[in-house]
Amino acid sequence: MSKTRSNLRNIAIIAHVDHGKTTLVDKLLQQTGTIESQTDRVMDSNDLEKERGITILAKQTGVNFNDYFINIVDTPGHADFGGEVERTLQMVEGFLLLVDAAEGVLPGTRFVLQKALQLGLKPIVLINKIDRKDSTIEHTVDAVQDLFLDLATCESQLDFPILYGSGKLGFADFEPKESGNLKPLLKAIIDHVPAPQEKEDSLQLLITNLDHSDYLGPIGIGRIFSGTIKLGDQVIGCKDGKKTKPFKITKLYKFIGLDRVEVEEASFGDIVAVTGFTEQPSIGTTLCTVEKPLPLDYVAVDEPTVSIFISVNDSPFNGREGKLLTSRQIKERLEKELKTNVALRVEPTNSPDSFKVSGRGQLHLGVLIENMRREGFELQVSAPQVIFKTIDGAKHEPMELVVIDVPQEFQGAIIENLGQRKAELKHMHSYDDGRVRLEFEVPSRALLGFRSQFLTQTRGQGLLNMSFAGYQPYKGDIETRIKGALISMEMGDVTAYALDNLQSRGILFVAPGQKVYQGMIVGECARGKDMDINPTKGKKLTNMRASGTDDSSKLAPPRVMDLETCMEWIRPDELIEVTPKSIRLRKKVLRAAMRK
Repeated sequence: MSKTRSNLRNIAIIAHVDHGKTTLVDKLLQQTGTIESQTDRVMDSNDLEKERGITILAKQTGVNFNDYFINIVDTPGHADFGGEVERTLQMVEGFLLLVDAAEGVLPGTRFVLQKALQLGLKPIVLINKIDRKDSTIEHTVDAVQDLFLDLATCESQLDFPILYGSGKLGFADFEPKESGNLKPLLKAIIDHVPAPQEKEDSLQLLITNLDHSDYLGPIGIGRIFSGTIKLGDQVIGCKDGKKTKPFKITKLYKFIGLDRVEVEEASFGDIVAVTGFTEQPSIGTTLCTVEKPLPLDYVAVDEPTVSIFISVNDSPFNGREGKLLTSRQIKERLEKELKTNVALRVEPTNSPDSFKVSGRGQLHLGVLIENMRREGFELQVSAPQVIFKTIDGAKHEPMELVVIDVPQEFQGAIIENLGQRKAELKHMHSYDDGRVRLEFEVPSRALLGFRSQFLTQTRGQGLLNMSFAGYQPYKGDIETRIKGALISMEMGDVTAYALDNLQSRGILFVAPGQKVYQGMIVGECARGKDMDINPTKGKKLTNMRASGTDDSSKLAPPRVMDLETCMEWIRPDELIEVTPKSIRLRKKVLRAAMRK
């Protein structure tokens, strides 16, 4: 008979982006006395996570409640980081699905729920943010139940408790009322999530995450499915029919609150971190005893859908702002990323200075580039391209499920815009407050450049959510950017006098005093074709006294082009120059005569 650890529970928290997962974990840690700190989003330790307010990397923690210990895994909600969700869900027996009481079921909710149900995990639902004035609790519950009916793989998955609460205010209950604390939620986890069961009589520790220490070397993080592991044990790593040489466990940690606590021994059901590896481990490796190798199956991660080319910066300004410039340094950094970023792919190209990098979406790739520039890299990045597949001899392309929430006055413009992009309207629902929700299926390549147009068309009042919806037959040609580029003809400092005369030509991306080079894109042309201009032209001196007005006071502020905006905006014949201090747009061929 298999053994059971009745005083242990393992649960993952899943939801659409910004539905309150990390805030709920904060309150669970505080109310169980695990941490004293009242800081918001303590689990978002990465700088980018704190700045953007989203979870990018899955993390684990643990809390004591009564006589039980509960391991909690906080997962990202954005579909671009789905690789993090897929690999961490294998560590748990149950999951807590959070749904915003006002926003309801969104593409990310469907995506993460489908992954969890496919693994046969036990569900608990929390309708979160019921304190919001615009919450529609009954409608949200109906939508959740419809979603479970659509996605459940067996009847038992349709039997789940529903709680109502607010992660921000720190309460949850089986009735939609604002009171109490999170104890009912913790009791529901203990009552409804199965206790871990041992499957074999020998060690099986599946590594689902990696870390690194300058003192201890590689750190493997994962779940023990069978057996016991002790400090000093000799183990081997097994994956894809291959075995490593035996090595000794030098450190063993469990996760309690925000700390890794050293322990002498850990048993099946525990989520642990181990060190002592003599060679770099990979995600999906099973640690076993030397005498009895029993590798576990590792769930395959979905394939990438978007690719870019990352190359050495060869612009006239190269080497001015970054420390890491060579192709060897870029190659080593990408190889390091592959060890932990399971949904990423890196391929060499015909040029030793360029690498093809494929990921799950524009944000997935954008976060990698942003991290690299903060580390001191200078790069050039090409326009994103979707990855086509040939299925049954026919060309197929990736599709996105897009959910748009806008005031009714803007719905016509949005439907017209997406209609030109080969989108298909699947569902439409009007709300009493004058807003309307539209659901589309859209080719992924049609959405490149759509977000900035969407914000302009809805005057910033629209909500846009999307997730990968599979491959469908190729939809035909789609025109994306209709405006040309304003390209500098000269190298030098931008002058206010020149910009004042050029404002009528389009929207400018540069300000007076900024340095530019020949072939650098300095604005968006009002017409459909590219235009070469001279933003460095100075005012000629004359004997006549000038009027005394300053040209810069007449200038409209330049459009700020951050990395993600640039990735949406550029065409295939253009590049983004990324350095630790600047993001510039340029043509691949800098000289105007050569381009023609």
